[in-house]
Formats: sequence, C-alpha cells, structure tokens
Amino acid sequence: MSMKKYSAEAIGTFWLTFGGCGSAVIAAGLPDVGIGYLGVSIAFGLTVITMAYAIGHISGCHLNPAVTVGLAAGGRFPTSQIIPYIVAQVIGGIIGGAVLYLIASGKAGFDLNGGFASNGYGDHSPGQYSLFACLVAEFVLTGMFLFIIMGATHGKAPAGFAPLAIGLGLALIHLISINVTNTSVNPARSTGVAVFAAGWALQQLWLFWLAPMAGGIVGGVLYRWLSTEPSGQIVGSVPAE
Repeated sequence: MSMKKYSAEAIGTFWLTFGGCGSAVIAAGLPDVGIGYLGVSIAFGLTVITMAYAIGHISGCHLNPAVTVGLAAGGRFPTSQIIPYIVAQVIGGIIGGAVLYLIASGKAGFDLNGGFASNGYGDHSPGQYSLFACLVAEFVLTGMFLFIIMGATHGKAPAGFAPLAIGLGLALIHLISINVTNTSVNPARSTGVAVFAAGWALQQLWLFWLAPMAGGIVGGVLYRWLSTEPSGQIVGSVPAE
C-alpha cells in the first residue's frame, strides 16, 4: 500500500508541475490571447482540485514537501513517512518538468533564458522584488496554505469541499505572488523546472525550499494550537493501510 501512496504522490505532483507550469510556459504569454497571471493562477488551483478528488483517498494528495512537513508538524502525518513522500514528490515534479520541456522545446524560438516558469528573487523576480521580500512572501503564503489545508480537512469541516477550498486557496496565493516570486510555496514544483532552466534557477532554488518548508511548519503548528478537535481523514491526511 505504501508504494501506491508514493506513486500517487509522484503522479499528482507531476500533474501539478506540468499543468501549472505548463500553463505559464505554453499559454500565459501568447500575444493578445494569452491566459496571463489570472489564467496561470486558476490552472494551479485546478491541478490541486482535480488531483485531490482523484488521489486524496490514496495518499492524502500532498503534492508538496512543505505540505507534508506542515501536516506532520500539525499532527496529521507520521514523521516516518516524510522522506519517502518528499522523494516521490520531487521525482514527480522533475518528470512534470521533463514532459513540459519536451513539448515546449518543440516550438521554434524556444529559449530557456526565459526562466521556464522558475522561481526567483532580485533580478529574477518578475517584479524585481528583493530576496527578503520574496522570502517573506513565500513563508507567509505557505503558512496560510497549510492553515487552509488543516482547516478544510478538519473533522468538523463541510464534507467533500476540502479540495475546492484548497485549490481556490492555491489560486489566490498565485494571484498575490506570481509577480513577486513566480509563486513557489512548493519546493517540488520549483525543483521540477529549475533543473531544466539550470543557471540562476538552481542557484536561487535554496530559498524556495527554505521559506516554504519553514512556513508550512509554522502553519501546521498554528492550526494545531488553534484547534483541539479531532481531525478528519480527508485530503491532507494519510488513509489507513
């Protein structure tokens, strides 16, 4: 059963990286008809919603190392499963980046110098935001993402609506921060495209591990402190073996 959980996480993270970053690389910048920031934000939200309904009952549908460590900090996930989940998520993210590269590079004039939807700060921030500003944004937004996940999957939350709340939460996060960091809040998504963009994307990748992981832990701990009621076994927790 564990291998099925890890496989589900890899597939789900593949879909998030391919679908979300794919919308940015392939569809966001087309002259006049591109989907823009709004479209990319919706695309990322839709990847989570669709996968939450597809694999939530198999793996909990974390799709994100920061979510995994945040749920563990919040008492929803066994610490013994953190490393295997993160490995599966990173593998899925890299496969998503690889498939996206195979498709995007088929267009004449394709150039990785555009960043390939990588996350960055300073000169590589879409809005030229400083390292500190980007760190704060990623930390706070990931913390709030965990807060939303913990609340939406609580045993007393409306049943069946957790994927919608979580997906819409991720879309809102992108609307806030695409211009700041190109929005990570997910180290696996960041790694999945950075390994192909290389150069500055890999050099700045550390921030998009550090800030989301720290934010996820704080968000999980904060919600655990706020709520003393038992939690449900929905998206964000792990089904029984």
